[in-house]
Amino acid sequence: MTTYATTHTAPGVPVVLLHALSLDSSMWDAQRYALVRRGHPVVAPDQRGFGTSPLGDGPPSLDTVADDLARDLDRRGIDRAVLAGVSMGGYVAMEFLRRHPGRALGLALMSTRAEADDEAARAGREGFAALMADPAKARAVIESTAPRLVGATTHSERPQVQARLRAALAGVSPAALAWTQRAIAARADATDVLRATDIPAVVITGAEDELVSSADARAMAEALPRGRQVVIPGSGHLPPLEAPAATLAELDALIAEVVAEQEKAR
Repeated sequence: MTTYATTHTAPGVPVVLLHALSLDSSMWDAQRYALVRRGHPVVAPDQRGFGTSPLGDGPPSLDTVADDLARDLDRRGIDRAVLAGVSMGGYVAMEFLRRHPGRALGLALMSTRAEADDEAARAGREGFAALMADPAKARAVIESTAPRLVGATTHSERPQVQARLRAALAGVSPAALAWTQRAIAARADATDVLRATDIPAVVITGAEDELVSSADARAMAEALPRGRQVVIPGSGHLPPLEAPAATLAELDALIAEVVAEQEKAR
């Protein structure tokens, strides 16, 4: 669990950054450092089984991960925060909204979807999880996921991002991947949660994302009472890594909406 505090006497809006599957909180480094410089307390957790966080021995469930975040915010004295989640982090953010209503000030969902997996998708996740138990197969399967995580522009122009992704995948725990895939497969549809989330919100996809469609993002933006959709050119499934400046700009815009709302309420 990593938190970057700030030395400003008047702290800004707290921000939570939730990482994608197979990665850890370091995927948000560019945005995290910039937000801290702007005066915002930033909480960027390594979620269960990733980075420095132990997996634990509980059954797979996004409820558990969402409750981990709630407890961490409680320990830090943070009642409400802007939530930003990419891919798996988006699923965790939506589960947090369900289980801990009223604690989000703003919402950024990236490269994720609200609807539950259909039967075929659940079977695919369960099959992936089963392969993680076989050491002879696990590494090859994990490495095979890399090409679809980034877009064509990253493949051709950003070798540093590809190298960073390969390093992350090389160090990921097969057990953590299996646990998390099963947790994601079991998640409920979150469309009703988004309809009840009347806060500033943005839904972001990369124009070159092979895993989440623009239609998926549009459905989420339309479900959110104050949602808007943004498509980032030249990015695939991981905008914080592939398009860090554009991702930061959208977070800045969202936080500005939250601040304006707070000032209006005073």
